[in-house]
This record gives sequence, C-alpha cells and structure tokens, in this order.
Amino acid sequence: MRILRALIFALAQGLATPLYALLMILSAPFGVRGPRYFAGAWSRLMLGLAHWICGIRHELSGWEHLPAGPFVLIAKHQSAWETIFFPAFLPPHVFVLKQEILSIPFFGWGMRLLEPIAIDREQRREAFQQVLSQGRERLSRGLIVIIFPEGTRVPYGYRGRYAPGGGLLAAQAGVPVVPLAHDAGRLWKRGVLGKYPGTIHLALGPILSTEGRDGLEVNREAEAWIEAELERWSHQPARPWRRKPGTRSLPQ
Repeated sequence: MRILRALIFALAQGLATPLYALLMILSAPFGVRGPRYFAGAWSRLMLGLAHWICGIRHELSGWEHLPAGPFVLIAKHQSAWETIFFPAFLPPHVFVLKQEILSIPFFGWGMRLLEPIAIDREQRREAFQQVLSQGRERLSRGLIVIIFPEGTRVPYGYRGRYAPGGGLLAAQAGVPVVPLAHDAGRLWKRGVLGKYPGTIHLALGPILSTEGRDGLEVNREAEAWIEAELERWSHQPARPWRRKPGTRSLPQ
C-alpha cells in the first residue's frame, strides 16, 4: 500500500508541476510576485497531497524566532521535502543551489524565475564569491537567503562538513542567522518510492546576531544547535557522512 501511495503521489506531482510552472512563466512579465505566488501555491498543494496520499505530516516549532527583516537561514539538506516546504511558509526567499537544477524541465524553469543564487560547483572559488556578492544583493532587497551548509543531500542520521559561507555572508551583510533543524530524510528518502507515513519535525532555532561577531563563530553556533536538536530527537549522535568519490559539494 505504501508503494502504491508513493506512485499515486508521483503521478499527481508530475501532472501538477508543468501546470504551475506554466502559470509562473505566464505571470513573470508582471514581476517576480506572480512566480512567487504560484511557487507557494504549488508547494502547499504538494504538502497537502503528501499528507493525504502518503500520510506525511509535519510539525514546526520556533516560529517566533523568525526575524522581521532579512536573514540567512542555515538548514540541513536531507531530502527534496524541505525544498518544497520553504516556499509554502517562508516570506520571500532565495536558495543557493547548483545551476544544473535550472535545466530540469518545468521545475527548473519555474525555479529560475525565483532569482536563486545558481552556482557552478566546478568553479569553487568563483562560486564562493558569487554566493557572497549575490547573497548580499538579495539580502539588501529584504529577501531571505537559504543555505544548505553541507552542500549536498546528507541522509538522515548522518552529518557532513558544514561550510562557513552562511555565517560569513550574514556577517558581511549585517543580518542575523537563523538555524533550522528537521528530520525530513527520515520519511522522505531518495527515489519515487522513498516516502513513508509519519510526522516530520522542524524547529527554528534562536536568532543568532552577527553584530560585532566573526561569521565563522556564528556558523559554528548554528551547526552546534542544529546537530544538538537532531540528537535530542533521535537519542543518538549523527554519524560522519562520506561523499561518494567524484561528487562535489556546493562551495558555501
């Protein structure tokens, strides 16, 4: 039954995504608000379908920690679920992502309209500077910048190396950092069939000010909070994650 539900969800997602991508494209000439609206609507639809078809729910705590202005959100990247969740609930934001995603039919075409910071992972030095320069520009316009500091999907129960780009960007731009812990990878695994019923937990951490602080220090504080929260949920420390040979992380 679980596999059948996962297949039904995949079919529904495959039918809805081109439609919403087309709506995003048609609304783009009138400004970015249209694409953002339809991206949020698509995300809410996907979360609703995941709930009703696959039995995947979510609980969020710490909503009061969201700052009123722009900030850098540092989160783990365990699955595709969290990338669906953010547009549904967060104020206007941008992702730091690999540029190959923008070539995915429909999904990538729609994502391109949301002003992401799309980097070439093969050009690590240039990509790092791009994150800092474009990140400051997005923050200056009041947008949230979302960074996955481990640079790639890390399965639930594992821990990758946290790159310091999120803390450094926030310190340069003079905005706070907000860490976010979640266990989406526990229920939403790789592949069409990797969906399991249950509740995904999310927690927004305390606002970490960068005023008068070193960005590296702030980044380490965000990492410590995220990993401690996940350990509290799972009752065991995360295991070190080793990437497969030939893969490279996002230079954040």
